[in-house]
Amino acid sequence: MLTFISFWRAAAIVLCDLGSSAFYVGGIAEQAVGKAAPWFILGVMCFSYAVRALYVESCAMFTRGGVYRVVKEAMGGTLAKLSVSALMFDYILTGPISGVSAGQYIVGLLAQTLTYFGRPWQPSKETINFLAAGIAVLITLYFWWRNTKGLHESSDDALRIMYVTTVMVVLMILWSGLTILTQPDKQRLPPKPVPHNLVFSRDAVGWMPELAPHGLRPQANEPQMAPAKPADEAHYVVPPEAGTFWGLIGLLIAFGHSILAMSGEESLAQVNREIEYPKHRNLMRAGMVIFIYSLFFTSLVSFFAYAIIPDNERPQYFDNMISGIAMNLAGPMTLKLLFQAFIVIVGFLMLAGAVNTAIIGSNGVLNRVSEDGVLAAWFRAPHKRFGTSYRIINLIVILQLATIISSRGNVYTLGEAYAFGVVWSFALKGLAVLTLRFKDPTPREWKVPFNLKLGRKEIPIGLGVITTVLFLTAGINLITKQVATISGLIFTAGLFTLFTLSEKMARAKRERTGLDEFQIIPKETIDLDVLELRPGPVLVAVRGHNTLRHLEVALEETDTSERDVVIMTARILQATAAGYREIFEEHLFTDYEQLLFTRVVALAEKAGKPVKLLTVPSNNPFSAVVNTAVRLGAIRVYAGASEKLSIEAQAREAGDTWERIDDPDKVQFELIIVPQKGEPRRFQIGAHTPDLKPEDIDLIHHLWLELSEKSPGAELRHRDVVSMALQRFQKEFEGSAKPAIIAEIRRSAMKERSRKPSRTRRA
Repeated sequence: MLTFISFWRAAAIVLCDLGSSAFYVGGIAEQAVGKAAPWFILGVMCFSYAVRALYVESCAMFTRGGVYRVVKEAMGGTLAKLSVSALMFDYILTGPISGVSAGQYIVGLLAQTLTYFGRPWQPSKETINFLAAGIAVLITLYFWWRNTKGLHESSDDALRIMYVTTVMVVLMILWSGLTILTQPDKQRLPPKPVPHNLVFSRDAVGWMPELAPHGLRPQANEPQMAPAKPADEAHYVVPPEAGTFWGLIGLLIAFGHSILAMSGEESLAQVNREIEYPKHRNLMRAGMVIFIYSLFFTSLVSFFAYAIIPDNERPQYFDNMISGIAMNLAGPMTLKLLFQAFIVIVGFLMLAGAVNTAIIGSNGVLNRVSEDGVLAAWFRAPHKRFGTSYRIINLIVILQLATIISSRGNVYTLGEAYAFGVVWSFALKGLAVLTLRFKDPTPREWKVPFNLKLGRKEIPIGLGVITTVLFLTAGINLITKQVATISGLIFTAGLFTLFTLSEKMARAKRERTGLDEFQIIPKETIDLDVLELRPGPVLVAVRGHNTLRHLEVALEETDTSERDVVIMTARILQATAAGYREIFEEHLFTDYEQLLFTRVVALAEKAGKPVKLLTVPSNNPFSAVVNTAVRLGAIRVYAGASEKLSIEAQAREAGDTWERIDDPDKVQFELIIVPQKGEPRRFQIGAHTPDLKPEDIDLIHHLWLELSEKSPGAELRHRDVVSMALQRFQKEFEGSAKPAIIAEIRRSAMKERSRKPSRTRRA
């Protein structure tokens, strides 16, 4: 009951997350390590292909090869809880840094626009950060509202955003290239990525000067770049006499400050399960598209910024680097301002989308660990109206809002902290995949390359090198990122403690629960024989344990001595970073499904009618219900009214899903949607005889009478009149009158809908 997407759509979903870092990583890295930063960002983007290989191998082993499931499989529950705590720190900071960055771009555009129209506005850094934080709060609250209601963007939305982004990227590359070609002073590359070209800010070295005073020392002369902070702040360099070792340490520090350029890799594990057949080949294709796109986009932004923006102006654009590129291109100011506006619109779409992705990803991870009993089921209890895990969403958003407020809208501070979760989740993932090479040597569909065969044993050299680099980077970041280390360790320890205590409480609660016990019988397919049903059953779709009025209606209207009643719930398996190899029983039947079916059984017992219980995995509830109805040959399907869609929209969605099923023998069925208050609404799904108004029937009869009188002996029937009318209508519709016919049909339909709806209607 799953729906699948192409590798293009999968790549678009990942790029909407991964690509958002291009809007802020250049400024963060240059503030930390100096003018050589673009080379390290390029190095990180090249290394991202190796990190992506970790996810491809884990996805070849697990249906969803995310951090939690892979680490749990390899190293047990304790390290799994630790890894997911680091991952949550990543997600909690993704939203704030993306929202604040979007705010920085908006404020920058506003200042430039006011200045252009003769009202100069040059807000202070504190004012810009304050306004950006306010915008980030509004964005976060908006997506909190959407996620609480269960309204999510589709792969179509991601694809459309990437279409627009691609236009922006191509324009930026062409215009920047033209600017560089026509202005000799802009034909320059950043300093080479060698130790003596590194100039670290005080925040970028953390405790390192105290731990190794001979490895780093304050810069004696003027720093290479104009600092974004007070000019008297010390900058640090690697002295020439420090030797090769400290030179390599300096390069590793610079690499660590650029690592957040590949934030968002976890999204690949999220969408893997939804990629269409052939899954592995399409996963590799998606990975290549992601690599090439992000390599050019993220890397070129930093190189263009260095070449085009003058050194003395670049610090003021550290928080909105692409806008700085736009305002320093060759051409009239009007065009540059319009291009900046376009950049801000695209950036807002991507960065705001990353805020949403952070909430969805966090929600998915915490739901997954809750299903394993690590987090109390109380957190996962659905909203009474919308059916979403609102308590988890509330917790996530509260933490994100607290992060935005405490950071005061400072992108650099957020970026430094963000890198902590990014690199440690990568490192633990690498260690888990490496451990599984030895713990589970069974054949895989794909492995990270460079493996040395020694008899029957295999030494994963490539995987070992990737994991080593990740741990070295994570280790150096612990020393050099004070704010990130302190906040990251506190957050990780706090969440780990919450998981541990919650797991113990949940275990104790399960021992004394009063819920009914159910035996789970897994089946690979659904049909009448498997479920031991008579032909033409009645299907009832349930989800909310407090909204079961439609079940009561179904039991009341169905004679179970003649027809079987099947109660089904769609276990929505959202794309989360918590992957797993197979769909296990605990994933299909959690504490919530147990509570739901306990209520269902109570209502069935009250009505004195037998029912069959069914849980179906899916990533689309409409697809699950309609496909189940078709496979079982159900004559009626009962569903509750949605809080997110109108009843007509629900019926339309069900009808569209039925149309997409590629089966010439698929059955039609009646869909009964029952609101909590009011009368049930009935719709016929599939091709069916339309409900004609009395005046339509009178018209058909009148035409039949007249034609019969003028065609004696033809033995005309009413259906002949309808058939001829439809054929003539089709010819006219396919001709030049098509637009006029569509307009007339729309007017007629709108006029009909404006009237009071009938209790029974067909779709």
